[in-house]
Amino acid sequence: MLQGHQTWVFQSKPVIIGSAAIGGPFEAQGNLAKDFDMLHGDIWLGQDSYEQAEKKLLEQACETAIKKSGLKKEDIQFFLSGDLINQIIPSSFTARALAVPYLGIYGACSSSMEGLSLASLIIDSGFAQNALVGTSSHNAASEKQYRYPTEYGAQKPPTAQWTVTGAGAAVIARQGEGPRIVASTIGRVIDMGLSDPFNMGAAMAPAAVDTIEAHFRDLNISPLQYDLIATGDLGRVGHPIAGDLLKQHGLDIPVEKLTDCGILMYKENQPVFAGGSGCACAATTTFGHLLNRMRKGELNRILVIATGALLSPMSYQQKETIPCVAHAVSIEM
Repeated sequence: MLQGHQTWVFQSKPVIIGSAAIGGPFEAQGNLAKDFDMLHGDIWLGQDSYEQAEKKLLEQACETAIKKSGLKKEDIQFFLSGDLINQIIPSSFTARALAVPYLGIYGACSSSMEGLSLASLIIDSGFAQNALVGTSSHNAASEKQYRYPTEYGAQKPPTAQWTVTGAGAAVIARQGEGPRIVASTIGRVIDMGLSDPFNMGAAMAPAAVDTIEAHFRDLNISPLQYDLIATGDLGRVGHPIAGDLLKQHGLDIPVEKLTDCGILMYKENQPVFAGGSGCACAATTTFGHLLNRMRKGELNRILVIATGALLSPMSYQQKETIPCVAHAVSIEM
């Protein structure tokens, strides 16, 4: 059911019956290491390319989520996934291995919550009983495509962020035990004229704020109804910008309630510049750390706002600015 201008309220409250997070060597040294189902010590994962390594990460996340849900892959009716690599090949090639009806999506780093929103809509409408959502990113693959190959050793500014090497997946069902998806707010594309690909946090912050405002306006609720509100990957630069903008717009969310997946992921002494980013940042933090906290009873209701910068190497070369989007999903126990 549509409520307000851009928020879906799910009457059946689809349930997350299984979720998984897979990470790489840098994530194994981070704050959330214990919340990953599997951690790799080598960014190659025994593959011949970074892109093939990312595909393997996503395959492992999907297989683990399905296993934890108690289902078989034959029970999954739709697979929704997207990533950052050209033509979303890690997602498409994972779908090839799964042999499940597939819907490829692209929302850059907002893909996890975009997929979760669409899967919940499919389940809530009665068009499926079980759906699988996934997304992935790989530090070296993303660097090679969007910026400079790691081997080049290019100097980065403090505003840059570290793409998470990992994958997250979740099985959404009409019935079962687990955290339930209550509502989803679909974001608008916001472009404030920034064009620096090394400052994604500042570029994405206004989109996150726009979606957060729409969520509370459409549902006519207070931020105090959530135990935690987590943006996707604004990092240490974009997160305070978002907080300031929210205050200016009359939404003064308590500091202890407003966090960011890009800040949560890594430790202070890890050389990640302004924090984590990439499709796997919000995905692994949500499908691993945050859902684990909910299952333990530490959190009852959370709002996750995954943010995405919708640029491409070609748009950057053509001197385009960076359009951004954010999608919010409300989850409760």
